[in-house]
Amino acid sequence: MRQFALDRLDVEPGRVIRWRLASTAAEHACEGGAERRQASFNQVKHFSTIEESRRAGEPFASWLALTFEIEGQLDHAALESSFLSLARRHEVLRCEFRRLAGDLSAATYPVDEVRLEAEDVGEFGSQEELRAFLSESFRQETDALVWPLYTMGAVVREGGPTTVYLAFDHIVADGISMLNVVHEIQVVYASLHRGEEPHLPEVGSYAEFAHEQRRRFASLRIEDPCLDGWRSFAERGGGFFPRFPLDLGVDPELMYPPVHESALLLGARDTEALDLRCREAGGRMFMGLLAGVAVSLRDLGGPETYRALMPVSERGGGALRNSLGWYVNTLPIEFPVAGFPSFPHGPDLSDLARLLGDVRESFTATTENLQVPFVRAWELLAPQHFTARSWPFPVNFFSYIDTRKGPGSEHHPRWKPVLHVWSSATNGTNSWFVRDAEGLHIDSIYADTPQARATMASLQHVLGETLLAMAAADVPVRV
Repeated sequence: MRQFALDRLDVEPGRVIRWRLASTAAEHACEGGAERRQASFNQVKHFSTIEESRRAGEPFASWLALTFEIEGQLDHAALESSFLSLARRHEVLRCEFRRLAGDLSAATYPVDEVRLEAEDVGEFGSQEELRAFLSESFRQETDALVWPLYTMGAVVREGGPTTVYLAFDHIVADGISMLNVVHEIQVVYASLHRGEEPHLPEVGSYAEFAHEQRRRFASLRIEDPCLDGWRSFAERGGGFFPRFPLDLGVDPELMYPPVHESALLLGARDTEALDLRCREAGGRMFMGLLAGVAVSLRDLGGPETYRALMPVSERGGGALRNSLGWYVNTLPIEFPVAGFPSFPHGPDLSDLARLLGDVRESFTATTENLQVPFVRAWELLAPQHFTARSWPFPVNFFSYIDTRKGPGSEHHPRWKPVLHVWSSATNGTNSWFVRDAEGLHIDSIYADTPQARATMASLQHVLGETLLAMAAADVPVRV
């Protein structure tokens, strides 16, 4: 699975049919007798940000979207049943969020009270018109404050293939959810098209996960020892949030239109070589990538201690692994790069082993913070920034996902899944690193300023050279 901006999607024209989830009940879930549970800390913060931005007259929005292909002539009934199956299997897709006594409540529509409403939108004659329609639909039909919280549809062509799309407000999904969505819909569709009963693994409930998270951590206090890791990270770095260390030419008080750029950093062969070097040096691929980013930032004028926020999955290995939801915690990562050579000038495996040893030690230490939700740590340790509608300044952020580990990834060359993320504004930069069968990709959203464009172009170039040199580091480790 790739990740890039929607306006880069190569989607052939066709007839668009879209579906929206609807309720068969007379009342909204939050007003009727549906079960109510507390939303997760991620959901509460996200919902509050949307509310505040609209009250301030500066509406903020974001979405995650997925596109993929179904081969052959479309079986309309099978696809519609696949969409409905998705909503009925995953409780979070049937949740409606409302304020209840000041707190955010998630009420769930029962399985037998949801249905789909189809609309034949019509024929689109060009890629430009189609992409513009999809972009506008995703903005209008994914809203944290309005149920349903996602939309779905298909671009149908005579004889196929059909391009399927789904777009979600972030409040109900994360990146790994997209891997689960494409696999589940493809499996259900193929089974129904053959006239067979689909067989899918058990899924957990994000609503239950969220409720339990709030129960465990709502009473957390600032002096609790489980915050010691976060506390020491903030003390060493001079604040809770680690700054992005290069100049982006932004005023942190302002929000800017986003630039969205993607590139292939390493091809499949070089990515595999880098993975091998990392394992030979006693680490893992994501640790080598972290090390490469840290050294590249240092070589461009950044500090000799790398500090960043890193999202990690909270799904575990049980039934939650197959479910949809925002199962993401964010952890601090910090390690030194002082004394390590600039990789384009010829590091050997001993250099890489020492650096990855520091990364591994830092990651091991930071996973002790995994139990504390990032939003709760933020609220307690940086309350002066908590009510803001954005991070206080450009924050150093690192995210990596190996989509080859997702269910059904062996079929991705045929399914052609692509993840698209969008945000209406930013005051900094976020980069996501994605590995698939083609290699290692970078997808970045950053503030549209001349300095940010120059800085991100330099970083991408230096990082690519650094990773290539790391992949070629073939000198045996000295003991």
